[in-house]
Amino acid sequence: MKKIILMAVAMLSMTTATFAAENENEAVAATYSMNINLGALAGALDMNIDQVEAAEDINKSFSADLMNAGSVSNAEERQDLVKKAIDKNLKYMHYILSNDQYRKYVMLLNTTLNNRGLNK
Repeated sequence: MKKIILMAVAMLSMTTATFAAENENEAVAATYSMNINLGALAGALDMNIDQVEAAEDINKSFSADLMNAGSVSNAEERQDLVKKAIDKNLKYMHYILSNDQYRKYVMLLNTTLNNRGLNK
């Protein structure tokens, strides 16, 4: 009887550990998933149609870079990849936006990154 109870406890422990690891992976994926509502961004920045199209391409690249960073297990390397992705995104967005639009964009991006815990 003791063996059955011990085996049941061991199985429950292993199952709990498995689900905890899956939840942790989902949390990391959600943190590094950067799905920006371009309609809201275009409205906030008063972007024209050409800027919206360019921003859409830049956002796809930024999202892919962040997902790649999220898949890295080394925290130092992950932080370096996030910084490179942010710098690349800001450089491209600065190219397509006016100075006023860019200032607003930096503020919005910084707030988003702080809320997700990516800006350290």
